Amino acid sequence: MTFDREKLEALRRQQAEWQEDTLKPTLDKMPERREQFTTQSGVPVDRLYTPLDVADMDYARDLGNPGEYPYTRGIHATGHRGKLWTMRMFAGFGTAEETNERFKYLIKQGNMGLSVAFDLPTLMGYDTDAPEALGEFGKCGVAISSLRDMEILFDGIPLDEVSTSMTINSPAPMIWAFYIAAAEKQGVPMAQLRGTLQNDILKEYIAQKEYIFPPEPSMRLVTDTVEFAAQHMPLWNSISVSGYHIREAGSTAVQELAFTLADGLEYVRWALERGLDIDEFAPRISFFFNCHNDFFEEIAKMRAARRIWAREMRETFGAKNPRSWLMRFHTQTAGVSLTAQQPEINVVRVAIQALAGVMGGTQSLHTNSLDEALALPSEHAVTIALRTQQIIAEESGVANVIDPLGGSYFVEALTDRTEADVYEYFSQIDALGGVLPAIEAGFFQQEIGDASYRHQMEFDRQERVMVGVNRYVDADEQIKVPILKMDPAGYDRQVTRLNQVRAERDADAVQAALSALREAAADDRNVMPYLIDAAKAYVTLGEMTDVLRQSFGIYEEPIHI
Repeated sequence: MTFDREKLEALRRQQAEWQEDTLKPTLDKMPERREQFTTQSGVPVDRLYTPLDVADMDYARDLGNPGEYPYTRGIHATGHRGKLWTMRMFAGFGTAEETNERFKYLIKQGNMGLSVAFDLPTLMGYDTDAPEALGEFGKCGVAISSLRDMEILFDGIPLDEVSTSMTINSPAPMIWAFYIAAAEKQGVPMAQLRGTLQNDILKEYIAQKEYIFPPEPSMRLVTDTVEFAAQHMPLWNSISVSGYHIREAGSTAVQELAFTLADGLEYVRWALERGLDIDEFAPRISFFFNCHNDFFEEIAKMRAARRIWAREMRETFGAKNPRSWLMRFHTQTAGVSLTAQQPEINVVRVAIQALAGVMGGTQSLHTNSLDEALALPSEHAVTIALRTQQIIAEESGVANVIDPLGGSYFVEALTDRTEADVYEYFSQIDALGGVLPAIEAGFFQQEIGDASYRHQMEFDRQERVMVGVNRYVDADEQIKVPILKMDPAGYDRQVTRLNQVRAERDADAVQAALSALREAAADDRNVMPYLIDAAKAYVTLGEMTDVLRQSFGIYEEPIHI
């Protein structure tokens, strides 16, 4: 044990004396600001933490050294001293040309990796000119309807030199096929590509609701990508299991972690049932977390995440390769925490959240822009967001020490509490029969809804303060933040290009590719080779997705009363 029992007993007596002799008189004169303090997720926070709160902690078992099991203190032995986190700013709007310009701008400003945001039609598997896509072109990301768009998106950006993250889920295999084909046209073989596909369909049913197909065929498609990456793309992360959207939907930090890890473990089970070896694919599973306002809770969440994943991979699934035990994750500051009121102070929120992500040991980081509660980020705002990371990296000193809060009585106690609460959620999910039955039963959705409602009630009662919104309000505020404006002719250019693609491509090759895809879907073959062939034939996203809609059907969420 880390602490001597006799010394702990002595400390217990000292604490009792402190409470009687020092604390009580102070409280009699000046009561605390509230009766009960909690984290943002509602976990009670004591006024003081001592060795008594972590008396059973064993250093080797519970913490370990950085780069060693159980990785509580980080997955790399040198932390950020050896290599800074990847500054990966999320970007995408309008046409491929506009987003290509933003990518090049970010790279010039010191951005280390690209991260693509897609518009809603693309996220739902529709071409830009589909009736279902009307009015949504380019609003929350870039429109990608064919290989031609993907070629333009990365024009002048060498895909053998950058890593690319793509936030896409239901149509992830199709978008990945476009990317692989675009890289081949640059002369870059798929085995050399580095990047990440979000590809986390389970969280769509749980939180974000951008699903297309029913859960089982959707899981089949995810497993196809895992298998294909394991066999052909050793540098690519085939899934980024995302807690970010679960948190944005209103979950607590514990729910975000528990539900994300449960999803990750479910992907592992499906890959094993496919016949893959755990060490063949587990090293390329990555994660994506939200970093919210509660500084210490977020750090504890990330530390607990590494420890739980390492234990489950090694002890539950029997992974032998230490790389399979590592949890690698990207972090994004909390979009839902940003306010349209007094938007300049969002810079402060983002800085605190980013600092927590760094001190929690993230491998890459996106910082939100101050204007995102109003519109897509302007060039000026996104530069400030990137500079926030650079100041943390170069000026704050926090990257000079590995896990600087390790050993803090509060942080270690909160890490342990988070871990215990996650396993309690695992038990509830298991009792429902697993992740898919729990989704069908509405378990995750109800938990998130309840947490969101509690948070709103606390906000309404001013038990939770949002500066500038329910306290410190500026009644005379006049917002003067420059707003990004997209090219109004962008939609027409996009539709013209799409029609040109359809007119110029080989119609016979298109029909052959679609027929082959249809047969592969029906025969339970891995669809990735057929999607790549279709992409090269300039089959559109909507055409590919329609074939799979016909094969798999579409999903309608059950109504839970």
